[in-house]
Amino acid sequence: MKSFVHKISKPLIVILLTIGPWSVAHGQVKLNADTLQCHIVSFSAGFIIPGASHNSQGLTGGSMRDLYGYPYLDFALEWSYKQQSGWLMGLDADIWIGMNGDNLSNRVERMGNVFNPGETSMAVNGEDGVVTAYNRALALRPGVGRIIRLLPKNPNSGLLLKVSAGWFTQKTIFHQDFNHPQVYQLSGDYAKLYDHLRNGVMLTESVGFLFMSNYSTYANFKVTFDISQCWSWSARPWQIDNLMGLNGKDQSRYFDLTYSIRLTWMFPFTGKTTYDYYYY
Repeated sequence: MKSFVHKISKPLIVILLTIGPWSVAHGQVKLNADTLQCHIVSFSAGFIIPGASHNSQGLTGGSMRDLYGYPYLDFALEWSYKQQSGWLMGLDADIWIGMNGDNLSNRVERMGNVFNPGETSMAVNGEDGVVTAYNRALALRPGVGRIIRLLPKNPNSGLLLKVSAGWFTQKTIFHQDFNHPQVYQLSGDYAKLYDHLRNGVMLTESVGFLFMSNYSTYANFKVTFDISQCWSWSARPWQIDNLMGLNGKDQSRYFDLTYSIRLTWMFPFTGKTTYDYYYY
């Protein structure tokens, strides 16, 4: 009996060593890409073009398109949470600024008591002051969106549809060159008479393409086209604008359309790779 066991033990060990790795190899399963559930921090840049608009009293020169030369630059910081189902929830914080720098339209017609016909400003000692006038806006918008899968091997990428709504404020910024005499009409609280400060609410619809790489944390982006409806009103008790015929409280309600294209770089916090291996 011992001799029989001794005879078969060596061939048995050889067989087990041969089929062992083969069985483990077939026990290894490579899954498809995961549908991720994660937080995403994003940075975006783009430009905005104001479209058709009107206001309740029919004042000329009062819309964003009339007030400022365009396009505007748009920079944003965004946080979002992506669910495995493809739904996104998030919050955008935007800043708009005039792309051309000095972009207040018709400044002489608006502020003839401040600007000379050559668009220079009369300083306190009779010399010309140097003033740059440009627009700035801030927006804060929570939103919800959905990723519609287009790539079979990447369920985290696809067509992006999103709706957001929130608050915004805009005004004219007067920047004076301190190497020249100062224009006191546009300094301190006096500038509030001319800055067209307005607050409002906005609704934004977005469509675009979102890509999340299966392999890299840094190759994640989205490109979107946005349309925004903006409702705003003056936040100043007194407004001077000769072109608009204002010398007192601006009682108008303004509606503006804006169109924008944005490129966004995303940083997802996944906590794991997008491909997993399991053994049994």
